[in-house]
Amino acid sequence: MNVSTQSLKNSYSEVSPGQLAFGVILSRASEHFDFFVYAIAAVLVFPSIFFPFASPLDGMLYSFAIFPLAFLARPIGTIGFMALQKNWGRVAKLTTALLLLGASTAGMAFLPSYKEIGSLAIFLLALLRIGQGLAIGGSWDGLPSLLALNAPENKRGTYAMLGQLGAPIGFIIAASLFCYLSSDMSTDEFLDWGWRFPFFIAILFNTGALYFRLRLLSTPEFSRLIEAKDLQPCNVLELASTQKHNLMIGALAALASYALFHLVTVFPLSWISIYSPRSAINFLGIEMVGALFAAVGIACSGLIADKYGRRNTLAAMALLIVAFSGFAPILLNGGDSGQNLFTIIGFTLLGLSYGQASGAVASNFPTKFRYTGAALTSDLSWLFGAGFAPLIVLGLSAHFGLSIVSIYLLSGAVSTLAVLGINRKLEISELQN
Repeated sequence: MNVSTQSLKNSYSEVSPGQLAFGVILSRASEHFDFFVYAIAAVLVFPSIFFPFASPLDGMLYSFAIFPLAFLARPIGTIGFMALQKNWGRVAKLTTALLLLGASTAGMAFLPSYKEIGSLAIFLLALLRIGQGLAIGGSWDGLPSLLALNAPENKRGTYAMLGQLGAPIGFIIAASLFCYLSSDMSTDEFLDWGWRFPFFIAILFNTGALYFRLRLLSTPEFSRLIEAKDLQPCNVLELASTQKHNLMIGALAALASYALFHLVTVFPLSWISIYSPRSAINFLGIEMVGALFAAVGIACSGLIADKYGRRNTLAAMALLIVAFSGFAPILLNGGDSGQNLFTIIGFTLLGLSYGQASGAVASNFPTKFRYTGAALTSDLSWLFGAGFAPLIVLGLSAHFGLSIVSIYLLSGAVSTLAVLGINRKLEISELQN
């Protein structure tokens, strides 16, 4: 559909950048809230509730074995829900996905323990975790891409970081609920029913996010803007066959950031729960402070990227993550003060790198592939960089020491630098041809 320049300007004046920005932040905050509620419970609750037969370490590893199921399911959800959008429309797709997300997250609140129904409890937990992943894959609405496409030339970094603010917002809300509940009741009360409350809150959060997004998506002005930018699902087989290199470059370009993501949020909380005399809830409070630093880092990443370029910013942050990786084991072994410093530095670096991690090379895709390509590269980045991080790093660190943290972070940073270098060479080659 061809839309005149004047029509596009009129539609965009009614769908303001502020509305788009708020929609992006709210939607990403609700999704991250659901995932962080699960992640925190996977450390503080699930080993005792679903794996009471195992040692503290093995129980945590079993819990972390279920953790990546959502990341494995995300690309499947993306593909399935893209097909639903083709047949029933964007609103139907988003409504179904967010209802599935809310049902999967809230459903965990009703799960019986292993002592009550045995292995069936573990199976149901895994099933609901897969449901979360399918729903997150299906909840891709194109708002970040639309926001980026409408960004002024000199403000693309600032616009790109807005959706990333959802991560620290979601983490702070989830962590604050667990801190409040665990401090206001006995351990038995918390493990019996208190931990379930944050999962119920997910229903309210998702309902609010769904209402705003549907209200925005259902407007004729938004529909005209989407059509003008050609943000529509494409044939996935055609995408995979013709855009393999762009999918891989997109998935690996921000791997340094995604590798860091769960190594400053989930992993240290699990390590301290098992190996440190320090209260895990006390450390969770420090992580909330770290999340504030991450939010500031995300905001600053926009200013840095606008001045020096998004890809240069990603490369610079990858180099800083390389430097941080050398000190990470020392800080984690450095008692309360060392762990606090690890958290603040780690979250700050996470904000600076993650702020520009979304769609940094999405422009590599031709227009017809950009909507689906951006969704799948995000899914693959989470899968390769973050999905298995808590399981791998905790399992190996327990046997070989915290140097594994350095190795994992280095692998992500090296991947980012290598892929950005390859991408630059490909662009130069295309310009010469």
